[in-house]
Amino acid sequence: MVNHWLTRLKIVNYAIATLFLCILQCSSFAAESEVPKSGGELVVGLYSTPSNLNPAIQSGLATAFPGTQIFAGLLRFDNEWNPHPYLAEKWEISKDGLSVTLTLVKNALFHDKKPITSEDVAFSIMTVKALHPFKSMMASVKRVDTPNPYTVIIRLKKPHPAILLSMSPALLPILPKHIYGTIENVKNHPANMKPIGSGPFKLESFVPGKEIRLVKNDDFFIKGRPYLDRLTIKIIRNTLEESLGMETGDIQMMTSFQDLMELNHLQSLDHLVVIKNGFKGIGPIYWLAFNLRKKPFNDVRVRKAIAYAIDRKFIVDTTFKGEAVMETGPISSANPFYSSDVNLYEQDFEKANQLLDEAGYKRDKTGKRFSFRITYMPEKTGINQHITDYIGEVLLRNLGVEAIIEHPANFNEWIKNVSNWEFDVTMDDVFNWGDPVIGVHRTYLSSNIRKGVIWSNTQGYSNATADNLMEQAASELDFQKRYALYKQFQEIIVDELPVYSLFQPFFAIAYDKNLAGANQSIWGLMTPLDTVYWKQKSK
Repeated sequence: MVNHWLTRLKIVNYAIATLFLCILQCSSFAAESEVPKSGGELVVGLYSTPSNLNPAIQSGLATAFPGTQIFAGLLRFDNEWNPHPYLAEKWEISKDGLSVTLTLVKNALFHDKKPITSEDVAFSIMTVKALHPFKSMMASVKRVDTPNPYTVIIRLKKPHPAILLSMSPALLPILPKHIYGTIENVKNHPANMKPIGSGPFKLESFVPGKEIRLVKNDDFFIKGRPYLDRLTIKIIRNTLEESLGMETGDIQMMTSFQDLMELNHLQSLDHLVVIKNGFKGIGPIYWLAFNLRKKPFNDVRVRKAIAYAIDRKFIVDTTFKGEAVMETGPISSANPFYSSDVNLYEQDFEKANQLLDEAGYKRDKTGKRFSFRITYMPEKTGINQHITDYIGEVLLRNLGVEAIIEHPANFNEWIKNVSNWEFDVTMDDVFNWGDPVIGVHRTYLSSNIRKGVIWSNTQGYSNATADNLMEQAASELDFQKRYALYKQFQEIIVDELPVYSLFQPFFAIAYDKNLAGANQSIWGLMTPLDTVYWKQKSK
């Protein structure tokens, strides 16, 4: 796995990018052995109502799945990490790595029939730089030049080893400048809920908590696509509803699921295709995130005590029957920059209690030390609640620490509380997004402590040495030098524990076997479904 990632990362490196891209231009993104059929509706299940439909200002699957259907991006990536043309038909990286020149397709229109120009691309890049939760992703962009309507030149302050990955539709949707006007308008613009993009599908209606209805974009710039006439996204409330819908055919595709019983059940159904690792690019990690602004979690000894009390292997073995992978730090174990040379925090109650004593949290007459609130992302309620229940039990029984579990009413309530720092500890899953510059730095950079922005540095972590290591790694093109920087970075994070990594879940995809053209990207279903079609009529 490491060799595979290393190969792909080296491909993206600037030294050989131009030669490789010349080869790529001749390949086809979606190769099907049969002629795709047009028509029909696809019903997809999605956990959680998205807070908005604009991936330029909101990360996460709930926004990225509908967002990548509505908005087109510059490049798209296949299942082997190769970039392919999308709105950009050609691209070239300068030898010094300080500029990227893009040539746009000339027939692309927004859904209101306004043409897409280089001004829209420049506006979108600078919007993502200013407003996206992943501040490091476009931090190296100095400016964007637009010498003509179809040429874009991205000027970089320093080389960016993940610049091409950052152009994926889920990370850099191309927004209509004529709709938003200025970058300042984007964050709270009503178009985020009723977007006008240039993707394969147009928004017909959005009923929060119920469904998102999309219809075919007849003016889509890729001739003959999309093949589907309609795409209906049903908001799913629980795994039982999800499984039943897939079994009866009321739902024909699921964006992701992580419940082991559900996985086994769906795999037993003859009419479904089930892919266990359908999101190979995202590198998800489940973790406990601590609010370092509050007592007792402003004391690293308390965070370490909790880490020593939790048995990650027990969680993996009981909740996932070994189908998940234990994680040890901020970088996914599936990533080539991962290092296992860190403190593994093997369960040790004696050491945990000693740390709490040293921190001044002595037991009272009842044996209790202190209490705190723990919440969880309700997107996968059954799994998350089960794990928080286990954590609460082990802490109270062995450390005298009471974890008061707070059950959020819905996904958006959880986002509001965590992003506004109104939490003690929270559990959720966060994506690496292929390269640490994109998905890891945003959690730990002190410059990315941004109130109101979910999946930023909501913990309030600040370490000048870690900041410096991330800054160096963000522009280092030599793999070995970059690995050494990330190795030091991981040692610091695991020692200071602003978050405590638990495990890497499986992110499975399920869909009707009569569908073709699915599972085309490293980003799973956070990618346009213009290639998907029905081989024969669904039931």
